[in-house]
Amino acid sequence: MERGRNMAVLEATEPKEVFRFFEELSQIPRGTYHTKEVSDYCVKFAQERNLEVIQDTWNNVIIKKPGSKGYEESEPVIIQGHLDMVCEKTPDSSHDFLTDPLELMIEDGFVTAKDTTLGADDGIAVAFAMAVLDSEVLEHPPIEAVFTVDEEVGMDGAANIDLSVLKGSMLLNLDSEDDDTLIAGCAGGFRFSCEIPVEKKTAQGMGLLVEICGLKGGHSGVEIDRQRGNANKLAGRLINHLGREQSLYLADLNGGARDNVIPSVSKMTVVVEDGEKAIQTVESMKGVWQQEFGTDEPDLDIRITELGEKEYTVFKEESQKKVIGFLVNCPNGVDEYSRSLKGLVETSDNLGVVETKEKSVRFMVLIRSGVSSKIEELKERLICLADMMGGRWNVDNGYPAWMYKEHSRIRPIAAEAFEEVFGIRPKVTTIHAGLECGLLSGKKPELDCVSFGPHMEDIHSFHERLEIASTQKIWDVLKIILKRCK
Repeated sequence: MERGRNMAVLEATEPKEVFRFFEELSQIPRGTYHTKEVSDYCVKFAQERNLEVIQDTWNNVIIKKPGSKGYEESEPVIIQGHLDMVCEKTPDSSHDFLTDPLELMIEDGFVTAKDTTLGADDGIAVAFAMAVLDSEVLEHPPIEAVFTVDEEVGMDGAANIDLSVLKGSMLLNLDSEDDDTLIAGCAGGFRFSCEIPVEKKTAQGMGLLVEICGLKGGHSGVEIDRQRGNANKLAGRLINHLGREQSLYLADLNGGARDNVIPSVSKMTVVVEDGEKAIQTVESMKGVWQQEFGTDEPDLDIRITELGEKEYTVFKEESQKKVIGFLVNCPNGVDEYSRSLKGLVETSDNLGVVETKEKSVRFMVLIRSGVSSKIEELKERLICLADMMGGRWNVDNGYPAWMYKEHSRIRPIAAEAFEEVFGIRPKVTTIHAGLECGLLSGKKPELDCVSFGPHMEDIHSFHERLEIASTQKIWDVLKIILKRCK
C-alpha cells in the first residue's frame, strides 16, 4: 500500500488476520459513489492469491475460493458485505474523503477514527471475508465472497449485481452491529425528494446566522427509536417560532448530508427587524429543547453569528411560507411500532437533507417500514404535502423488505456457533434498518440469509467505533460456522 502514513496502528490488535485488512481498507478513500479504487484493491487481492475474481461495471466484486481439504465438494457459502462507507466528519475537520486515508485510533477497547466516521460499517465485513480468503489453515467449504458498492445511498450495487455466477444458497451478511443478535429479516423502504420553487427579493434588516449543532445524529434505521434530535426539524420549528414573534425573512437553510443519517447540524440565515429580541428568542428555545431532550442530547447547542444591518437577498413571502410549511409538517421519526414484535419499530421517516439551491429548496426523506401498505401510506402523505406546497417530487431507490423465513439451514448453525463463543443463545429478530439481503434474495429467491457482526456504536456519525473484543468473538463465530458447513 502506498498510503502507509496511518498503517500499523492495529498491527498488534487481535484478531490480527482481520485487522490487517481492515487497516489496509482504511487507507483507501471509499465513500459511496467513489469505490473504483477499493474495488480494484479487491481485484488485486484476489489475483495475488490466484483466486477467481469477477468485477462488474458498477465496481461490485465477487471472489471465489475452493474449499479446504475435506470440504472440496461441500456447498459454497456466500460471505457478503459492502465496500462503501458513510462520510461524516466534525465541523472543524479538514479531512478530505476523496483523497485522505482515515486516521485510526484505539480508545478504551474500541477502534475509532480521528474526527470522522470509521467505516467499520461495512469495512469490517470485507476484512472478515478477506481473512477467510487469505487463510491457508481455516477449515471451510468453497467461499463466494460478494462485495457490493453504494449500499449507503440506494443499495445500487446489490440492485445491479449479477448473482447467476453463484452456486451457494446460504449467505452470511456481515452488516450488523449488535453482537448478541442474529438478524433474519429487515424493513423495506424508499427515498422521497421534493424541490419547492423559491422566488427571491431584497430586504433590509439584521442578518443572523443560526447554527443548530451538537446533536448526536446517527443511523436513521438503527437509532431512529432513540428519539435523537433532528437538526432540520428543529430548524423548522425555530424559524416558524421566530416568524410568529416578529417580521422575518429566510435567506437560506441547509442541514444534513445524507437521507439515511439523522442530521446533527442545520444552518440558516435569517433577516429580522429586532436582532436583540430574536437572539433572546433563540436562547429561550435552546433552554426549552435542553429540557425536552434532557440527557439524550447533552451537547445540543445553538450558535448565533450577527451578520450586520444591511440589505440581503431573501425568499419572497409566499415561497418562504411554503418552505417553512413543508419543513414543519414533514413527518419524521417513529410512526408506528410493530404489533407482532413488541418494541420493534415498524415504520419511520427521516428528514435527512435540506438544501437551498439557486431557485429552490430541496428536501430528502428516507422512509422505512416492514409493512408494504404503510410504505404506500407514507408515500401518499408526502406527495400530498409536496403538492400542497407546490413542490416537484420524486420517489426512487425503493428496496424490498427481507422477509423472515420460518425454516432455515444456516440460522441454527449460526445460533449454535454464537452460543459456543458467547455462552448464551443469540436473539433472533428482524430489524428496522435496510439490509442488502432483501435485494439479493429478490434476485436469488433460494437464498437462505442471516446477518450478524461485531458490536459497533454510533455508525453513520463521526463518533462511530468498533469494539475490539467483540470483533475477536465474531471472528471465532464465523470460523465455527464455516467449519460446520461441511
